[in-house]
Formats: sequence, structure tokens, C-alpha cells
Amino acid sequence: MPQASRIYPPIEDYALIGDMQSAAMVSRDGAIDWLCLPRFDSDAVFAAMLGDRFNGQWRLNPTAEEGPRSRAGQVERHYQKDTLILQTEWKTAGGTVRVIDFMPPRSDSTPALVRIVEGVSGAVEMECVLRMRFGYGRIVPWVRRVDQAIWAAAGPDSVWIRTPVKLVGHGLAHRASFVVRAGERVPFVLAWAPSQYDDPPPSIDADEALSQTSEFWIDWVSRCTYHGKYRDAVVRSLITIKALTYEPTGGIVAAPTTSLPEDLGGVRNWDYRYCWLRDATIVLEALLRTGYSDEAAAWRRWLGRAVAGTAEDVQIMYGVAGERRLTEWTVDWLSGYEGSAPVRVGNDAVCQVQFDVYGEIVDTIMLGRQAGLSFDRHSASLIDKLLAYLEQHWTEPDEGIWEVRGGPRDFVHSKVMAWVAFDRRIKMAETGLSFTHEPTLKRWRKVRDAIHAQVCEKGYDASRGTFTQYYGSSSVDAAVLMMTEVGFLPPTDARMVSTIHTIRRELTRDGLLLRYSQPEPGSDAHPVDGLPGGEGAFLACSFWMVNALHMIGEEDEAAALFERLLALRSDLGLLSEEYDPRYHRQVGNSPQAFSHVPLILAALNLEDHQRQTSRRGTPRAS
Repeated sequence: MPQASRIYPPIEDYALIGDMQSAAMVSRDGAIDWLCLPRFDSDAVFAAMLGDRFNGQWRLNPTAEEGPRSRAGQVERHYQKDTLILQTEWKTAGGTVRVIDFMPPRSDSTPALVRIVEGVSGAVEMECVLRMRFGYGRIVPWVRRVDQAIWAAAGPDSVWIRTPVKLVGHGLAHRASFVVRAGERVPFVLAWAPSQYDDPPPSIDADEALSQTSEFWIDWVSRCTYHGKYRDAVVRSLITIKALTYEPTGGIVAAPTTSLPEDLGGVRNWDYRYCWLRDATIVLEALLRTGYSDEAAAWRRWLGRAVAGTAEDVQIMYGVAGERRLTEWTVDWLSGYEGSAPVRVGNDAVCQVQFDVYGEIVDTIMLGRQAGLSFDRHSASLIDKLLAYLEQHWTEPDEGIWEVRGGPRDFVHSKVMAWVAFDRRIKMAETGLSFTHEPTLKRWRKVRDAIHAQVCEKGYDASRGTFTQYYGSSSVDAAVLMMTEVGFLPPTDARMVSTIHTIRRELTRDGLLLRYSQPEPGSDAHPVDGLPGGEGAFLACSFWMVNALHMIGEEDEAAALFERLLALRSDLGLLSEEYDPRYHRQVGNSPQAFSHVPLILAALNLEDHQRQTSRRGTPRAS
């Protein structure tokens, strides 16, 4: 196990709270170790998650004299009903106390984080230690008292803290000790505002905000149309997806964190606070199939705005408002989670060429069109421009779905998704969803058929009975499991059945799937991703395997794997990007949309008794 000077909470020990514009990560010990304001991708106010407490932290829990806070049985936590309101309860020698953490849905109001200390029984001495740091833990703000509030400001940012408890400044932190008795409630409200305004933001009544926040989430969950066996897991995943949605635009970030490592102690640390096009179709499908058409429409509109422009300028990811410039840089003053450096802000993968995104865009637009979402001349023109560009470039190598940094290759998944782009546009014309001149359709059919033939010829290793990661490769890749899901080949095709079994055999670690083949430890082989070290099992891939096994009729195996995956969730039902079988821990940025969305779809598919050969297209043989 990698060592670091600080004892870090496991990633699965962090809870998510958020207001659909930003989010905070709260440890089991009652410390807020991560919070970016006013947006998901803004600089962090609390960054202890990637450094130490001096990089910004807000700790609120019983004093040390009350007993070890992390002792088994001493701390219990859960989300209040079907909400994003966190309740953490400590049982101490003096009594029981509860801390309620949440961020009120913002709308046009002030970004705020509310903490309420509630006495349950007896009397418990509490301590509050508030270290505010701007600029990802580097900038110590100027702090003063203004009208019964504490105002901390540096550069463009300021935060205001209101509480009836007297906070005393000492050692570049504000501290308080107080006793809470049964029936008492002590509120703390932190609000953000631009620093140029001298007037404090409007005061927030903590109890009123709690009631309104609870009503919001309960009302939102009541719209869910799924009530099956896996209802609790699906609803918690939907709440997580909603929390990762930037409400003003409809964009959905991959995760609210940056640089939580895929390899503990290693360099595979990336910023995921952006919106990936690879998520487009599965997100739209999950929202539509669970009754959230408004959210699906907002996501679809965000997609259209983000990719507007010339076809060659389409990126694999964008900022929450569609920003294109996501320059990557390292935060050198942060040591990284468990010493996993560098800590990165921004993501250079934004400059990569990935032809699979063209398939995702066209597939998403078609799925939305079938569901009755808006489709106008602009949408049709956008698709046609994308296809015109793809028609000229699909034969070229790219960096692939996994954003490898080892150079472009002819990735099989990328070619398959290029096929999807043409296939969906042709089907839209053939089913009357969009008019296209027959000569154009004829040309597109020829391109579609050429892609299909090339993949079957160059992407399939007959000697091993499997589709490979890229042309000429002996490696396998879990992404090719999507070939049946997108309708490239039917699940009855012997090549697909063999491929599914080969991937399961060669990429499985502790019952879970890696993304792709990795060199054995000590091997001189060069990894395709161009990075040192390894990584854990990629949870989305394991959910893809659930669907693949289900589609080929191995339903018992699919259900067993799904149950295994559900058991990996945290006590709050959250999943990060990966699970490391070596350490039996979640790794990677958390919570991860690309884990929770496939969970939703796998649950729905397992309970769908109608055998479907494809969720999005009509499979064909070659």
C-alpha cells in the first residue's frame, strides 16, 4: 500500500452533497475536505482531500475527549430519505449528536453550504475548526468580522460564515468549542459571494433551507418511473447524476473531483469536473427510461450548443457551460491524495482526436428524436456536417475512448462508433425522422458498409476468437463489448459470444473488469496508454459485462455480477470510477457518473423480460 504522511480517509468514506452547480465532499469524521465555489470547476475553498488540513478544511465533530471518532460503531451516517441531505451521528460517552450537512438548490440565490448540529440525547461537547483557503489551498484569505458574520476574502472570492457560536481566530484557522444538549440545534451557514461586493449575501435560515431542500429532492425523486427490485440503487444513482448536473446549462460533469488517483501513489490523476461526450447517449437513455424527460432535454440542448461550430473542431469534452479551453496544469503545492502526484487542474485530453464522439453525438440526437425531443433544421445540419467530416477521416487512427497518451491507433471501438454515426443518420432518413436525398443516402450506406467490413476483417483475431483493442493488436478492450449494444453485430453472432467470453477471461480481476490489457508487472512491454503503473477495475466496464452476459442469455451470471457490483458501493450507495482489487478499495474520481449511469441501465435491462438484441440499433451480420 502506498504511504503518505497524512492518514487519508478511504475514497468511499466521502459523502457527496451539492446544489447542482457545485459540490462538497464530507468525510465520515465530519470534515469537509473538498469544496469548489461557485462552480464545479472553480478553485477549491477546501482542498484537504488532495493535501492536508492546512490546504483548507471545515471540521465539525465531537471533541477528542468524547472518544475516538472513527471507532467502529461510534459513527453512523445516511442520506435523509431520498435526498442529498447527509446525516452523520456520533454516539459518545456523554450522549448522541447529529450533524446535518446539505447545500440548498441554488436557482438565483447565494451559493451556500449549511451544517446543523442537533442534540439527540445527553450533552456532547463539539469542536469546529474552519480553515478557509482559496486557490486550491494556497491562498490564506483576509478575514474580519462584519455584522455578526465572519468575512473571508482573497482575489475575486469571498465567503461569509454565520453562526450563533463564537468562532475565534487562531493559527490561521477559526475555532470553537460548544456543548449541544438533547433537542438543541446549532446552525452554521457558509455562503460564497464575489469579493468586490461589500454587502453580505442574504441571510439564510438553516431550518427553512433544510425543509425546502428536503421537499425539492423528495419531489424530484417522485417523478421516477422505475419501481423495481433495484429501486434503491437506481434512485441513489439518479440523485447522484442530478447532483452532477450544472443546472444553468444542463451539462453533466463526470465527477465533482480532480486527481483522485486511479493508481494509489501513482501519476494517473485527472481532472473530471467537465462534461464528456462519451457519456452522451447512455445518460440520455438512462434519464428517458426513468421518466426524467426534462433533464434529458436539457442535456440534449447542452450537447447541441457545446458542439456547435465546424465539424473538425468537435472536442471530446467541454466545460459545464460549453467552454472549450480546459488547459491542464499541475497544482505543485498539493501533495496529492495518499501522495498521488501530480494534482492536475484542466485536462489535456481535450486536445485529443476521438472519432467515437461523432457516433455518440448522432446516436444521442436520434434517441432524443425518437423520444420526442426537439429536432430542427439546425440539428439536421449539424449531423450532416459531422458526417461529411467523418466520411473523410474515419480511416485515420485516433486516441480512442480511454484517452490514451501513448499515441493514436486504429481502435476498434472508435471505428464501430464511426459506423454508428452513419447507421443512425441513415435510419433517421429511412424511418421518416429526417429527409435526405437518395444520392446522399446511397453514399452513406457505402461508407457504413465499408467501416463494417474493415472492422470485421482487421479488428477480429480469428486465431483467438476475439475482437481486439486496435487493428493488429493481441490485446483486448472492454469497450468492444459495446459492439452488440449499439447494433453492430447481434448477440447471437459467434464472434461476439466468443469475444465476450475472452474479455471476461482475460480482463477479469477479482471478478471485475479492467478496461484493457495491461503489461504484467516487471514486463518490458510498453502500455498502450503510455503511462507507468497500473489501475483498478473500471466499474463501467463491469456493468457493460452485465449487459453483455444478459444479451447472450447468460442471465444468472449477469445477475450475479450485478449483485457483486452493488456490494462495492459505499455505505451511502456511491461509486467512484474504479475499484482496486489489490487493496479492496474504490479509486479514481468520485462519485463517478460513468459508473452510476451504467448501473441504472444494467438494473433496467436485468428486469426487462423482453429479449432485445440492441438498445439503439438493428444488429446486422457480416
